[in-house]
Amino acid sequence: MLVSQILRTKGDLVFTATPSETVGAICALLHSRKVGAMVVMDGDRVAGIVSERDVVRALAEGGAGALNQPVTTCMTRDVLFAEPGETIDSLLTRMTDRRIRHLPVCERDRLIGIVSIGDLVKSKISEVEAEAGSLKAYISAG
Repeated sequence: MLVSQILRTKGDLVFTATPSETVGAICALLHSRKVGAMVVMDGDRVAGIVSERDVVRALAEGGAGALNQPVTTCMTRDVLFAEPGETIDSLLTRMTDRRIRHLPVCERDRLIGIVSIGDLVKSKISEVEAEAGSLKAYISAG
């Protein structure tokens, strides 16, 4: 299964933030939108990604004062991306090796979606269940 198929199923909605938003504002948005990460956009360009883990690290290092800092102080700037034609297996390997949970999906330098490790695992489970069902049907027809 490909990333493009996951986006067709889950949709292409990506919650974004601007570089000037504060860490505290990002916390409120992550909570209200029930997501674990947001893509930070500088115009049409991806400037970074900020996750719950980034926020926790900022708070551990800077205390409550970190909440008033711009998100650029804690976001990940070296963003790894997924492409629509990549397979779930390749992304699962990359995300596990790099210990990341969210990958923005870009096509020709344009943000078109985001996938989480949960999206990939859910899709993989569905794929394996469908395969098992087909095998059971084949054996039963036997």
